[in-house]
Amino acid sequence: MIPTLYLTRNGLLEPLGQSQVLAYLRGLSREYHITLITYEKEEDWRDAARMSAAREECERLGIRWLPQRFWPQPKIVAPALSMLRMVWLAWRAVREQRVRLIHARSYIPAAVGWVLSRLTGVPFIFDMRALWPEELITAGRLRRGSRLHRIIVAAERVCLRDAAAVVSLTHAAVDYLRHVYPTELAGQRVAVIPTCVDLDRFAMREGDAGFQPLHGCIGTLLSGWFKVDWLAAWWAYVAEQQPQARFEVITRDDPQAVRAALDPNRVLGERLSIRACAPAEMPAAIRKHEVSAMFYAGGQPSELGRSPTRMGEVLATGQPVVANAGVGDVASIVQTHRVGVLLEGTQPHHLQAAWQALCALMQEPDLPQRCRAAAEAVFSLRSGTAAYRALYQDILR
Repeated sequence: MIPTLYLTRNGLLEPLGQSQVLAYLRGLSREYHITLITYEKEEDWRDAARMSAAREECERLGIRWLPQRFWPQPKIVAPALSMLRMVWLAWRAVREQRVRLIHARSYIPAAVGWVLSRLTGVPFIFDMRALWPEELITAGRLRRGSRLHRIIVAAERVCLRDAAAVVSLTHAAVDYLRHVYPTELAGQRVAVIPTCVDLDRFAMREGDAGFQPLHGCIGTLLSGWFKVDWLAAWWAYVAEQQPQARFEVITRDDPQAVRAALDPNRVLGERLSIRACAPAEMPAAIRKHEVSAMFYAGGQPSELGRSPTRMGEVLATGQPVVANAGVGDVASIVQTHRVGVLLEGTQPHHLQAAWQALCALMQEPDLPQRCRAAAEAVFSLRSGTAAYRALYQDILR
């Protein structure tokens, strides 16, 4: 068993931590002795039963889990202190466990991995996930050209240059990075591994749902990266065309804030439900939907690196998606596999065209099978785990 260190600022108890961290580590833990450092939200710390269950699973898998508390405030100070704490924990893990490889998920952990690599000589993987500086700018949390932006870009540059390997979620992001950093990425190991889905958990829906059409949307809407106005316009149009339809948002966002942003004029009214779901409940919840909508801030550099996890989960259950172009490889997947509709805007003619295309698509009898096949081709957890395993082996040989 080869000692490795996995660093992430996400929480293991979060849906993302379950689907995009632990899901991979279950497979990798058969060959690697993993020390895992995560940052858990306060509400998850308070869930003693789930914390205990997570500890027990990590022990069963042979994963040494070191959960830390996630502090969101103050905005700049908290991440800085988090990084210093991670450096100390990671350095101690490298020394005590004789770690041979550091897997850093996203930018702050990558900076920690870079520091540790310089101090100890242990190679690190820069698992970018997405283009974080651009995401912060899109969300209005960072100003391009500011001192903080220049610091983050400088860290991005050295991590891309000095990492043993770089992992991107999308081919679109790799093309962008090669244009921006041609020197740093010259000769660099680069792997594209999309967000992956446990296809055994997200099985296809059997038969008809047996009730009114339910249009779904899954994930955070209030991050600044989601086009809530597009979803509001789309669902208002659908509600007019399909009076029997209902609508559901599954999110950890505040329900009142989501309703205020999504349905300020009460067009959807009682036809709209907003609720949170535990990770274990997500497959059954998604299978109740007929189609899922996802609109991100497409057309900006930030979105080139986005690979929506929920897209893979939705397709795995046999449902199509309504999405927008300019978001990672989403448009390519939709068009290549014919598993959804691309909404081009919120003008009446855009909405009408997308609705007509969706109605025609839903009449195709092999649509559920095509959706499932697309999930297996693009988002398979087995394929993703195998890709990480091959990358580990290539670095360590």
